[in-house]
Order: sequence, then C-alpha cells, then structure tokens
Amino acid sequence: MNFSEAVPTFVITLREGVEAALVVGIVLACLKKAEQSYLNSWVYAGVGAGIAASALVGVLFNLLLQVLSASSQPYAPIIKQLLEGALGIFAIAMLSWMLLWMTQQARFLKTEVEGAVTAALQANTQAGWGVFGLIFIAVLREGFETVIFVSAQFQQGLTPALGAVGGLIGAAIIGALLFKWGVKIDIRLFFKLMGILLLLIVAGLVVSALKHFDAAVGILSQMDTNFQALCIWGDRTSPIHSCILGPLVWNATEFLPDREFPGIILKSLLGYRDKLYLLQAVGYIMFLATVGSIYFQKLSGGNIAATNTQSVKAN
Repeated sequence: MNFSEAVPTFVITLREGVEAALVVGIVLACLKKAEQSYLNSWVYAGVGAGIAASALVGVLFNLLLQVLSASSQPYAPIIKQLLEGALGIFAIAMLSWMLLWMTQQARFLKTEVEGAVTAALQANTQAGWGVFGLIFIAVLREGFETVIFVSAQFQQGLTPALGAVGGLIGAAIIGALLFKWGVKIDIRLFFKLMGILLLLIVAGLVVSALKHFDAAVGILSQMDTNFQALCIWGDRTSPIHSCILGPLVWNATEFLPDREFPGIILKSLLGYRDKLYLLQAVGYIMFLATVGSIYFQKLSGGNIAATNTQSVKAN
C-alpha cells in the first residue's frame, strides 16, 4: 500500500474539514447562547448529509471513469484523457477560488453564520430545517472541493480514501479542541500553512492537467494520420517526448524519480515531477506567481478567522 497517495487527500480534507468545523462550531455556540440547543441534532444531521452527498459525487465520478476505461470505442482513450484534463482545470479553478475567497471572507465568517442562524431561529417551525440547510451547504461545499481534487487526480482505491478519512478525523479533533474544550490553537497559522501546501498541490494539478491534454493529442495523432500535424513537437517514436508541451527542461528520473521515496512525497506535497516539459514548467511557475501572490496579499490583511473563533469561545 502506497501511503504517499493519501497525503494530498489528507491535506485537502483536513483544511476543508476545519473550515466546515468552524461553521459547525459557530452554529453550535450560537444555538447554546440562544438556549436552542435542542436543535443540535439538526446540525449533526446536516454534517452527515453533507458528507454523504460529497461521497455520492465521488462515486459518480469514479463510475464515469470506469465506463470510459472499459469502453471499446476507438476514441474512448482520448475522451478519458480529455476528461482528466478538464477535471484538472476545473479543480484548479475551484480550489484556487475557494482558497482566495475563504481567505478574504474569513473575517466576516462569524457575523455571517450568526446572521443565518438568527434568521433560521426566527422562522419558528422551520428553524430546524434552516440550521440543517446551513450546515449541509457548508459541509457539501468543502466536501465537493475534496471530491473534485481526488477525481482530477483520478486516485482510486483504499489509500486515498484513508487519507480523506484521516483528514475528516483531524478536522473533527481540531473542531472539538477549539469549541468543546477551549484549547487555544493558532488557527491563523494553521490556515496559512495549509494554504501554502494547497497552493503547491494545486500547482501540481496544473502539470498533470497539461500532461493529460498532451496525451490526448498524442493518442489522436497516432490513431489518425490526418491529425499527425497536431503533434507539433518532438519525435513521437522516442520514449520521452511531448506533442504540445515543448522540449524537456527537467529530467530527474535517474536520481529522484517521482514514483519512489522521497520523490513520491515531493510529488504529493509540492507537485514535483521527475520529468517536466517547457509548457508545464511555465504553467507551474505562472500559477504560483499569480494565485500565490494574490493569496499572500490577502493574508497580509490578517483576515484568517482566528478572531472569530476566539470571540465565539468568549461567548
């Protein structure tokens, strides 16, 4: 069992799970303050339903992949590669947007959640469903990001699932330490470090997505001579070549392969690859330069929700 496959899913699930745990903790604290703790069961039901819905999305993605893999249609391999690449781009956009959005909106998290809880309580008979919906959407949003990432990586089997379960357990423990036992955790530092890891992991998705598009073009050019002109770069008969990615600029297969330790850990955490083509290198650097710079600019405003959690505990 290759436990390095669990590292990215653990990191993603832990970070997204803690975000959801903050919302859950704030809601439970608000209900306690309003002497409406009898609605706690609706909170826990929302958590369970959100996790179940996220898992269902993951199952559907995996079924789609299996159908394409088992298909005997001649263009199925091309469609599979294009799907992997498209999912990669979607995951990059989704994870990047949520990272930047959460970093910016964290300062308002407590106020927004308290406002939503107050509105739900004022609905009287609909209060339970209002609380349930608030928690369900929060958990589903974070779970959907994790599922999209795992699907984009097309990681299947027990190991990535163990990473996701470990991340959920870790998030639950952090949530309990913060809101139940009042343990002081530097949540600002946690999100900062997890955000940096997330940036590097998503940058690795850029490299993978480009590789899938290149593979699709390569397969198409080999299947149909009419499309050979699409493979504009390199010798297609060479074992190491690209069609659209440009020349090979990095080749560490001899001394730091990404399928063996420690390269496999670097691949999981930092997006490392033992072979890198020009377009992949440019994409990796441009992603970190653009999204990374925006992320650190937002961090400089000091808007991770440390003050939110402290004020909730004080109440």
